[in-house]
This record gives sequence, C-alpha cells and structure tokens, in this order.
Amino acid sequence: MNRKMMIAGNWKMNGLSAEGIGLAKEIAAKVKQKKRTCEFVVCPPFTLLNLVKKALRGSKIALGAQDCHFAEKGAHTGDISPVMLRDLGCEYVILGHSERRADHKESSALVAKKVEAAHNCWLKTIVCVGETLEQRESGKTIEVCSRQVRESLPEGSRAANVVVAYEPVWAIGTGKTPTPQEVEDVHAAIRQVLAKKIGKSEAAKMRILYGGSVKPANAKEMLTLEDVDGALIGGASLKADDFIAISDNAGC
Repeated sequence: MNRKMMIAGNWKMNGLSAEGIGLAKEIAAKVKQKKRTCEFVVCPPFTLLNLVKKALRGSKIALGAQDCHFAEKGAHTGDISPVMLRDLGCEYVILGHSERRADHKESSALVAKKVEAAHNCWLKTIVCVGETLEQRESGKTIEVCSRQVRESLPEGSRAANVVVAYEPVWAIGTGKTPTPQEVEDVHAAIRQVLAKKIGKSEAAKMRILYGGSVKPANAKEMLTLEDVDGALIGGASLKADDFIAISDNAGC
C-alpha cells in the first residue's frame, strides 16, 4: 500500500511570538528548497496558531493544534473548540497525547469524543497511543496500545480523517527508543486492530506514525519500516535543521 509519509512537529508548550514566527518561516523555506514527497504538519501551542499560519502562507505545510474540547462552544473556561481551530485555519489536531492522558487524566472514551467532534468540524486528527514503562516491562505493550486504538477511534474514523501515532510514553523526551523490530511489531498489531475496527481496506490506507525521541540519527531505521508511515516529532521539531533532516533520512 502506497501511503504518503507524514512528518509532523509537536512544539508542545514552547515558543513565544518571535521564536514561533522565525521557526515556521525557516521550516517553510527549507521545505521549498527541493521537491518533497511527504506531508508536513506543524502543531504549535494555541498562542502561536494565528502567527504560524501567516508565517506558513504560500507553503504546503499544514497547520495543526495540540488539543481541543469536544464542544463547539459553551462554558468551558480555558478550552478551545474544534470549530475555533478550523476558523483559525487548522487542518489537523493532535488528540490523546500521553501528556494529556497523564497530566489531565484523559480517558480513551474522552479522546474518542474529542475525535468525533473534530471530524464534525472537518478537522483531521492525529490520535496518539502508547504504553508506560511499567506496562512495557509487564509485557502489556500490544494489549495497551490495541485497547487505546479500539477505544479512542469513534464511528466514522477512516484513513482520510485519522492518523494514528504510536508514542511509547517512556521514550518521549528521554532519548530512549524501542528497537526497530519492536516498533514494527507494535505498528503491525495496530494495523490488525484497525482492520477489525474499520475494515482491511481502510486499515491498509491509514497512516501510523512513530514518535518518541525521533531525531535525525535514528530516523532512517525507524521511518523506513514497513508499517511506519512517518513521525510525530517533539523536541527535534523545535530545530528546523533537525526537523528537515528527519524527513531527508526518511527518504521523503
């Protein structure tokens, strides 16, 4: 199956106005330097969305957000609705990131509710799944990730509106990574779960990204695996050279 590679940057809670504009412009300039075969997405914090959108104008880089509420409007102080994100020009939103699941106690049921709301507002979703170190050491990696996929994707999920990102929690920001074989095993298991949930044809088309200490040095061995269709990049996405080098080493 010929799935288009995706290189997505999650800036997390980083960047003030000048930094965000500068980084976005630098990434856009580097993407333009040569023909690219992958899809690029940048997901800055809410405060930078409008500024980054303007900085990316004229490029083919998609704008994404890092979270959204499930309601379109209402008494939800501090939250951002999917319709607001769409109004700002977002194409994607990250949902179910492990930091949201841990820090904000988000369940897969809540993630599914958010995913459905995002789809209803014509946003595409990057849905994150992944196991903790304790779960991994207990041999529950496949079980945990499979359950999260089943419970986090609502009815109507398909390859056109969902990208799944496997991010082992213990690898995020630590410099530690699973072996390429371990990554491939989890991605293959996720695709099997998807086949049962949305059908073999849609599952074969849906992209599954890897995330968790992705950097130029390990991009080639991770992102050329059969069931790996790109990367969701954290810290390395805050440096334009590293972000582009990852796509280069992934062959896109």
